[in-house]
Amino acid sequence: MNFKRDTKEKFHVITVPGPTLSATMTEELTQYLLSPLQNDVLLSGKQVKNVIVTLKDINSIDNAAAEALVKLQQKFYESNASFVICELQKTVEKFLDENELLEMMNVTPTQSEAFDIVQMEEIEREMMDGEGESQN
Repeated sequence: MNFKRDTKEKFHVITVPGPTLSATMTEELTQYLLSPLQNDVLLSGKQVKNVIVTLKDINSIDNAAAEALVKLQQKFYESNASFVICELQKTVEKFLDENELLEMMNVTPTQSEAFDIVQMEEIEREMMDGEGESQN
């Protein structure tokens, strides 16, 4: 599967090709999305591990793939990294909502809003790190 990665200063934008995201693609997608956490992708001397996943080309998704995205998001947040999904097609959004997975995901309508969330979460993490350091 040919994923498209565009690396910015604080995050990677990963575009998943469509039209379907199924369980058979899940392992490859998982490995690809986890690569920023596992590899030291440095930009200006800082590790870039936040990910924005663009699903604009996906018209259908199965339950296994959707659950994999939820697990990936949890793994990123456990690693102090952001994981935001954006540009969902209405059919995918409806499927996720009906399967009670949408509310477990960090989803935005546009890539610009996803950028904003990553930036806010980065600031929040920096503030939390600063508080921890000042208490020592």
